[in-house]
Amino acid sequence: MAHPFPLFEQIWTPTREVLVTPEITSALEVGAAVAIGVSGGKDSAATALATMDYLEDAGHRGPRVLIHSDLGRVEWRQSLPACQRLAVRLGLELMVVRRETGDLVDRWGLRWENNVRRYAELSCVKLILPWSTASMRFCTSELKTSIICRALVQRFPGQTILSATGIRRQESPNRAKAPVAKQQPKLASASRRTQGLDWHPILDWTTQQVFAYLEEKEIPLHEAYTRYGSSRVSCCFCILSSQNDLAAAARSAENQAVYRDLVGLEAVSTFPFQPTRWLGDVAPHWLTGELRQGVIVAETGARRRETAEAEIPQHLLYAEGWPRTIPTAAEASLLCDVRREVASAVGIEVGYTEPLEVIRRYKELLSSGVGTAA
Repeated sequence: MAHPFPLFEQIWTPTREVLVTPEITSALEVGAAVAIGVSGGKDSAATALATMDYLEDAGHRGPRVLIHSDLGRVEWRQSLPACQRLAVRLGLELMVVRRETGDLVDRWGLRWENNVRRYAELSCVKLILPWSTASMRFCTSELKTSIICRALVQRFPGQTILSATGIRRQESPNRAKAPVAKQQPKLASASRRTQGLDWHPILDWTTQQVFAYLEEKEIPLHEAYTRYGSSRVSCCFCILSSQNDLAAAARSAENQAVYRDLVGLEAVSTFPFQPTRWLGDVAPHWLTGELRQGVIVAETGARRRETAEAEIPQHLLYAEGWPRTIPTAAEASLLCDVRREVASAVGIEVGYTEPLEVIRRYKELLSSGVGTAA
């Protein structure tokens, strides 16, 4: 198998240990259930293969499964088939779980609707974006971690559960600080008598080691790498994707429909998909004339929104315990000007556009205990 990127042909350190802790070893000795999260990408495939070899060598006798959380339209179309092939190769069941009330695109859309309502009723001081962000990855916590843990608790009552994932220190500063294992509260259930740990077996592996390992095992790589040139497999359009990876996703015709859905939300909300990058600029040839014009209008609206909100005094911006104070008459008048401009820029209807209404609303919020008076 040829590596898709020349970089990965460099010499790599041959040490590719499966990392464990005393807690992991003790759990395995008593037959803990092991669930390996798979996405279709290289890291989860390497984790599944290496972990299974380790379990066999360790004499583990507990249940083992692969588990995949399907995020819906934003998934690469080959991701689930890749997980299924891996399950067949390993002779394991593949559990597939999904959000019951819609996929990730639906979740972003619902978040936007809720945020517009909150802004309209002055339950927040600035309009809030629909998207996940690097510091607020509810796409992972809600649509992966929570759903996977809930399914595993239901599947393995009365057991200790080890949830193995393929994160690696090399991937990001945050992951560089990750522990090999840690308690996962969402795997603990008093009624189901379960407890569990998150486990990161290949945390110290390098990218080169992962690709070389998969080549040795003769595991075909996801076409996102080999055909389209992406450096990672997650959502085809991910809020953390590089410019190159967004462009790679835009080379697959199968991603056109979800691309338009996402750009449509950019156009409606005036918030770019990434803080400094509009998804609508990645593949404008995929957009209808109306949607292209919508993106242009949204970019202008975003500048108007940001300019208006920049006028809000620092002490009135959101902080823990917001609102902490009642605005003065002059500040309330300013907030009204900002709200009218934001509403016009985004194309939404809002209340509380008169100073006395704003002051009365802040008093209601403080008296209800939503905020803490300064």
